[in-house]
Amino acid sequence: MPRKAAAPTKLFVLDTNVLMHDPTSLFRFEEHDIFLPMGTLEELDHNKKGMTEVARNARQASRFLDEIVSGCEDAIEAGIPLSSHSRKAATGRLFLQTRMARIETPLSLPNSKVDNQILGVILSLREEQPRRPIILVSKDINMRIKARALGLPAEDYFNDKVLEDTDLLYAGVRELPEDFWDRHGKGIESWQADGHTWYRVKGPLVTRLLVNEFVYQESASPLYAIVKTIKGNVAELQTIKDYSHQKNNVWGITARNREQNFALNVLMDPEVDFVTLLGQAGTGKTLLTLAAGLMQTLEHKRYSEIIMTRVTVPVGEDIGFLPGTEEEKMTPWMGALEDNLDVLNKTDDSAGDWGRAATQDLIRSRIKVKSLNFMRGRTFLNKYLIIDEAQNLTPKQMKTLITRAGPGTKVVCLGNISQIDTPYLTEGSSGLTYVVDRFKGWPHGGHITLARGERSRLADWAAEML
Repeated sequence: MPRKAAAPTKLFVLDTNVLMHDPTSLFRFEEHDIFLPMGTLEELDHNKKGMTEVARNARQASRFLDEIVSGCEDAIEAGIPLSSHSRKAATGRLFLQTRMARIETPLSLPNSKVDNQILGVILSLREEQPRRPIILVSKDINMRIKARALGLPAEDYFNDKVLEDTDLLYAGVRELPEDFWDRHGKGIESWQADGHTWYRVKGPLVTRLLVNEFVYQESASPLYAIVKTIKGNVAELQTIKDYSHQKNNVWGITARNREQNFALNVLMDPEVDFVTLLGQAGTGKTLLTLAAGLMQTLEHKRYSEIIMTRVTVPVGEDIGFLPGTEEEKMTPWMGALEDNLDVLNKTDDSAGDWGRAATQDLIRSRIKVKSLNFMRGRTFLNKYLIIDEAQNLTPKQMKTLITRAGPGTKVVCLGNISQIDTPYLTEGSSGLTYVVDRFKGWPHGGHITLARGERSRLADWAAEML
């Protein structure tokens, strides 16, 4: 029986916005080849100036291209191998446009526009290599629509997406099945330590559990526990502290639902250095985080101060430059901080007005508001760092912030991935989605998706219906 011929590798024609979005996209197409039209290189050159993320990416893409092309000028026509520059992650070749496209676009689109020149190049390539799949890759929706109107295959660039479907995002919480103890109770060990009950269980579900994942079972005798260790098919579960009871209140705040209870357990745990809290508006992300921060900074003296930062992306039109120091410029963005401090200051009714004012001054002296723009190169020692509205950060910005943490620092990221205001960021490519996925199962990291709104019945109804 004759052997089937191997399917021809694809030729991906990259639009400029792909390189400006992810400069490493040059090495992300595995065995397939990449073609860069001259229009793409021209646009890279036009966008390289400035201090924006896009300009930095354009410069980095140009550096990669210079590295690849240097010394291979004779091989440009035949394609430059990418394997040596990508540590064999990409085994295809890079082609640069070396001659003018001979075909005019059928719709007589004006050639002055780079997008139309790129479409002309693809039509020309298709005529030269009719048997080979030639695909346009672009982040520009209108460019993809134009390509499809001309009968050309076009795709979005998906490699930067952590998850295709955010419903699959790790929630940090798992409900145990009703038959859990029947299937995992054989040879169970149980003991008491540090005020908690521990269980050592083995069975089929253990392989799907992750370290620091919360498990629960609602029954006549409910179980709320956290997975502490996993070795093969044996897991150790530890019961959690009940922060819904007034005796365990955190700065006067108690957990109002199961997920808030889980969140307070990781926020108050000194062994957990990195916490991510996801949830829609009004689920209590900022309030719980601030209460835990104040308790550990002012009472337990675990951290020297609280630092709060957030991305300054406006919801509407920008209001322009703001006067004052760094802290004063950040104040309009920190309405959430002020609102939550009001709630936390009202918890002690016995102090009176003078006592409350003194407490407020003490609290404000321990909370610093910082701008993201000046974070590069800093190291935070024994700080409680809160990153609010973290869904608006790119994975690169998120890495920059988290790597600021020095010894004894705890980083808490808060956000709602359905409220992204940064252009070009999606739920799948947000830095918050990225860190939740990468940190799951790390013994010093914790994540909770808060499910129930506790702000008001109006806020809950609006979040659900609008």
